[in-house]
Amino acid sequence: MYVIVEIQGQQFKAEAGKKLFVHRLPAEEGSTVEFDKVMLVDNDGTITVGSPVIEGAKVVCEVIAHVKGEKIIVFKKKRRKGYRKRNGHRQCFTQVKINEIVA
Repeated sequence: MYVIVEIQGQQFKAEAGKKLFVHRLPAEEGSTVEFDKVMLVDNDGTITVGSPVIEGAKVVCEVIAHVKGEKIIVFKKKRRKGYRKRNGHRQCFTQVKINEIVA
């Protein structure tokens, strides 16, 4: 069984027992969070599609850790002007473990 759930504006495929990296959540490590914007449920071949969400369906997750992603380099340049700007960025993520899918 898997579901497509929206978490902070992004859609994820969620299965029980899997771990996901989502954008930073305002929750403590070890706490439980619920997401109720479930858009699709696949229960052993029986597919239910919401319009836009399925009523009563939710995903229960446990917050494992708050981590940072890999560093990316942002480089800007304007040719023939002597303008070069180098900047780095690391995105903040929250690692969650999916405990239960209620559908």
